Amino acid sequence: MGRHTAPRRWRPAGRGLLVGGVAAVAVLTAAVLTVGLPPYGPPVHSTGLPTAGSPSTAPPRPAPTAAATTTGPADVTVAFAGDVHFAGRVASRTTAGADVLGPIRRTLAAADLAMVNLESAITERGTPEPKQFHFRAPPVVLDSLWKAGIDVLTMANNHAVDYGPVGLSDTLAALRSHPIRVVGVGADAVQAYAPWYAEVRGVRVAVLGASQIHDRTMAAWTAGPNSPGIASATSDRLLAAVRAARERAQIVVVYLHWGTEGQSCPNAEQRMAAEHLAAAGADAVVGTHAHLLLGGGWLGSVYVDYGLGNFLWWLDNANSNDTGVLTLTFHGRRVVRSQFTPAEIDGRGVPVPAHGAQASRILGKLDTVRGCAGLASRPG
Repeated sequence: MGRHTAPRRWRPAGRGLLVGGVAAVAVLTAAVLTVGLPPYGPPVHSTGLPTAGSPSTAPPRPAPTAAATTTGPADVTVAFAGDVHFAGRVASRTTAGADVLGPIRRTLAAADLAMVNLESAITERGTPEPKQFHFRAPPVVLDSLWKAGIDVLTMANNHAVDYGPVGLSDTLAALRSHPIRVVGVGADAVQAYAPWYAEVRGVRVAVLGASQIHDRTMAAWTAGPNSPGIASATSDRLLAAVRAARERAQIVVVYLHWGTEGQSCPNAEQRMAAEHLAAAGADAVVGTHAHLLLGGGWLGSVYVDYGLGNFLWWLDNANSNDTGVLTLTFHGRRVVRSQFTPAEIDGRGVPVPAHGAQASRILGKLDTVRGCAGLASRPG
């Protein structure tokens, strides 16, 4: 489903990275109710409370309604995938338009909101930073991701400023002129830590992004009061931003760049961050960086996914080609259902929905790694 063929289910709701105005809303509470989510077609890994049956194909998104139903808040679905960039074998996909992410885009576009991590500077200029790997892409990638169904990107990661101050200036200029929303990077700390707010059928959703990776980007390019850069998960600003978002939105989501590359269990810093963000008011904390699928499940009533893996990826079998899309269903502020649609990164670097034994293997791996993540398969 291209963005030219169906209206978005959300509408802007106050100040995000580059748009103005916030308004307070009351937090809605209600009894738990779940609705089946239409998968793309291959097997899916579903956890949470029992749900209704799902059709085999995803319908177009309906237009937003003016308000939630009188019986309580509407269910809201948010889909997440991992690291995306446009280097090496995927460099030619910058102008692929709606097909940029391949057929699994339908799973992302079926949700009310869809989000990935853009691990790249948006520039064709600049000087490479003193580090091993560098990723950049022209501004047209924003058009392609928007047409593929992505509503919001996080750029709080260790590659957002790979091309120095010139590259960062170009990145911020490209974001100012595009309808796709971005969190986790900005002209100063106020912008970098600001949530993006969207309203879906009367339910306000806040999305924030930050990086926990201790590298050149965090050391040199963490946004300050008067300096541009990324949002750092080690800063007290993140928890303050989550607490503020809790007062203004029914649903608060935090997407982190975190974890240890090649390690399938969360490290101590990840676990601590998840606990602190949950205490600050986050309803879901998800992220990526380790190049592997890590465990997902409930930390009490808060949903946590420690690793979504590579997604649109330049290098074959960079720790793993296993990937997929995580779709969370919220009722009120609670995640009442999680669904993982498995995929495999093919020889082009494109995530392709997995079937049969391949899908079963990926889903079995997720059950295994949930154990070392210390997460539950149902909300607490």
